[in-house]
Amino acid sequence: MKRLFKTILNIVPRPLLIRLSYVIRPVLAFFLKGGKFTDPIDGKSFRTFLPYGYGNQRNNVLSPSTLSLERHRLLWLYLQNETKFFSEKLKVLHFAPEQAFYKRFKNMSNLNYVTTDLNSPLADVKADICNLPFKDNEFDVILCNHVLEHIPEDTKAMQELYRILKVGGMGVFQIPQDLKREVTFEDNSITDKKERAKIFGQYDHVRVYGRDYFDKLRGIGFKVEEVDYTSSLSEEVIENFCLAKGEIIPVVFK
Repeated sequence: MKRLFKTILNIVPRPLLIRLSYVIRPVLAFFLKGGKFTDPIDGKSFRTFLPYGYGNQRNNVLSPSTLSLERHRLLWLYLQNETKFFSEKLKVLHFAPEQAFYKRFKNMSNLNYVTTDLNSPLADVKADICNLPFKDNEFDVILCNHVLEHIPEDTKAMQELYRILKVGGMGVFQIPQDLKREVTFEDNSITDKKERAKIFGQYDHVRVYGRDYFDKLRGIGFKVEEVDYTSSLSEEVIENFCLAKGEIIPVVFK
């Protein structure tokens, strides 16, 4: 199964994958029903989660029902338990909206929910993150997760995110990050897709962020909180929800 999923991820274009998943997801969820692992986003339980990864595949990480990964489930728990995201009236901008969140956030009556991306079929606004068609200080919350590692000019993208976030607003800018690496690694000379997937984790990533990512955001002007939310959870909860222990949620404020 791991080899099959890896082949599909690397061959099928992502917009098509999103469309196909609406058909495949209910079938997978039905056959994998069980009681060992739970997706906190919809509360459904399974005997196993699915493998996922473009380079090195991780076992037991992709929820069959919501298609959430570790980072999505962790973010859901953080927003639900530690913020007023589910109760306050907020104008939210969501980049490259994940299926695990899209319909749920769109149906929340307290949110003025706007989605954007260049290619996603779920995006309301087709836009370049380095040149956004939004006003200064427009959004209360910006969700931009696993996007910046795709952007060659990530400094410009961060500056745009800062510009459109309201004073006092909050952003969550998750990225694939090697916390053992002090300095972010980039090498534009690596062009082979398989080699890029091996080194950067995915064929269309342009860097591996290190711990200096947080200081780069601070240099843009954001106040940054490096939230290790799993440190507040029990081992049983981490295992049951299939979370990545020690993953940092970069929460920013303007």
